[in-house]
Amino acid sequence: MKILVVNCGSSSLKYQLFDMEKEEVIGKGTVERIGTPPSYLVYSINAEKIRKEVSADNHTEAFKVVIDALLNGDKSVISSIDEISAVGHRIVHGGERFKEPTIIDEEVIAEIEKNNELAPLHNPAGLSGIRASMEVLSSVPQIAVFDTSFHSKMPRYAYLYAIPMRFYRDYRIRRYGFHGTSHYYVAQRVAELVGKPIEELKIVTCHLGNGCSISAVKGGRSVDTSMGFTPLEGLIMGTRSGDLDPAIPLYLMRNLNYTAEDVDNILNKESGLLGISEFSNDMRDVMKAAEEGNQNAKLAMEMFCYRIKKYIGSYAAIMNGLDVLVFTAGIGENEPEIRAIVCQDMDYLGINIDLQRNNFKGQEREISTPNSKVKVWVIPTNEELVIARETARLIS
Repeated sequence: MKILVVNCGSSSLKYQLFDMEKEEVIGKGTVERIGTPPSYLVYSINAEKIRKEVSADNHTEAFKVVIDALLNGDKSVISSIDEISAVGHRIVHGGERFKEPTIIDEEVIAEIEKNNELAPLHNPAGLSGIRASMEVLSSVPQIAVFDTSFHSKMPRYAYLYAIPMRFYRDYRIRRYGFHGTSHYYVAQRVAELVGKPIEELKIVTCHLGNGCSISAVKGGRSVDTSMGFTPLEGLIMGTRSGDLDPAIPLYLMRNLNYTAEDVDNILNKESGLLGISEFSNDMRDVMKAAEEGNQNAKLAMEMFCYRIKKYIGSYAAIMNGLDVLVFTAGIGENEPEIRAIVCQDMDYLGINIDLQRNNFKGQEREISTPNSKVKVWVIPTNEELVIARETARLIS
């Protein structure tokens, strides 16, 4: 069985083709700059990386480029589209309707569209990928796998907000949580690595990238997570503010005559690392500038790590302890300095890391000391594998 996994952005289409017999990737790549010529296909086959200019004015054309790359030429990995058993799509916001992977039809598309406002940077792009795939591979089953699914079993006291209950009853305003496939994967994987049943473990998973979230995973279930009604709440991110006093948007609107759209743009696209540093949303740029003496960059790093430490402590409190701490995603996997700052002065909780063991990037490795009560791991996330597994399970 071969499963094609698709993850669409507004101007990109990432894909991986899995042979599920061995759960191995046999072809992967990205179509970049969709709708903004020149567009490019960057793909890997048998460890060889290839980049070439393509025509991709929209996601449907980009999808045709992907299928052509998989099918044709001396680098082809399949001989017919009939070899593709299903396409799994990453969809960020499933709302309360979708708590499990779902076969896509027009009704499902309409329901996903209802959540576009709650994930405006993600859901519309995911729908573009679905429509493109349905047009190009019309006879192949299409499956939606939702970031929110892993968090759907949180207790009510964790997912409800202290606002009038009518807003939940009528509009389903609640905490949903995101990055669910990532949190699920690294929690399951670290249980394997420490050699204990996940049902016996209390785990905090830190997904740190341009978007960031933390989850408390107790007994294999997400019992709380930092992102909320939308992917804006929680940690400081590349351009997103994370937690703030809810009166701040009202203040800006009343005193500076900002519209709701203005405030939305500020909090989602102008805040976070970019807003604090005033020059970049990329942690690599911020760290380099901090090393060179830029005080705003140093402050951005301090605020970023401080917020993570607060969440780790609070999640250890709600789970009555902590067994394992996991770092994943772009920053979590590749920035040892950030991991070190987060774990500094956490020995009260039983967190002690070996700075020498921590000095690496992008590998699966334990970084805690032998006497650390809490085991600390770095695990590269694999959301695509989770989507492929869930897709294969559903169509089987």
